[in-house]
Amino acid sequence: MPPPALPPSRIAGRPRPDREAPVADRPTQWPRQPLLNVWADDLTMDELLARLASTGGVVFTVNPDHLYHLQHNPEFLRAYRSADIITVDSHYVRLALRAQGRAVANRLCGSDIVPAFCARQAADPHTRVFLLGAMPGVAQVAREALNRKAGRELVVGAHGPSMNFVDDPAEIEDVLRMIDDSGANVLMVGLGAPKQEIWIAKHRHRLPQVKVMLGVGATIDYEAGAVRRAPMAFRRLGMEWAYRVGSEPRRYLMRYVRSSKFLWWMLMDRLGRYKDPFAATAAPQAR
Repeated sequence: MPPPALPPSRIAGRPRPDREAPVADRPTQWPRQPLLNVWADDLTMDELLARLASTGGVVFTVNPDHLYHLQHNPEFLRAYRSADIITVDSHYVRLALRAQGRAVANRLCGSDIVPAFCARQAADPHTRVFLLGAMPGVAQVAREALNRKAGRELVVGAHGPSMNFVDDPAEIEDVLRMIDDSGANVLMVGLGAPKQEIWIAKHRHRLPQVKVMLGVGATIDYEAGAVRRAPMAFRRLGMEWAYRVGSEPRRYLMRYVRSSKFLWWMLMDRLGRYKDPFAATAAPQAR
């Protein structure tokens, strides 16, 4: 028997098809600030969770690494511009915006959004989550952990795809079928950027029953206990990146060195000299 349809007051609102629209052409009920060639939405956690529960949507969380890719990868830029909400997942991006007079009060990262969302929706039997990402087996462990916290089968499916997943049409079809068969209406994708955002934008139209889609990075690993998140003291100081570099220098050091270029682009923007490198090829389309 298929799962019951969500009532209007629950998680509703079908994600829009993969299209782009300029920031000014997207009215919102919350502050939205220009951020290089994308934007930053300023919602509290409660506002974001209420929005997802009532309307649904696609949420990406921007950080310096994403801003780097957004200057070099037009497909990633198109995917980002198809999002409904872009939250700031970086203390330094928030500081840079403040320096430009575009203050964003709230920093919402995927590793905070996921547990908060699951806790909020634990009592709602209409919410059904699917986890896609991490190494094989890890997503299942995260599923079990989240369900223990929820006290019910909130997470109805989990899958850790192969390393070649995003380039394997047959595996993609299998996963889309898996998500559909699970009855999930919330999809949390942890493939890392830019893969997860591009995959969501490319395949969201294939999953009309999924009302909420989140790009969550390493959050599935954190929830499974496969990777330890930085202690709270590091997070409060905006130094989570330092903990990551210290824990896995080969993986993170050059990434953060490269990503620091966003400060130069922000300075150019402050001086009125920033130019979107894909203005001609990835320009937003009017509605």
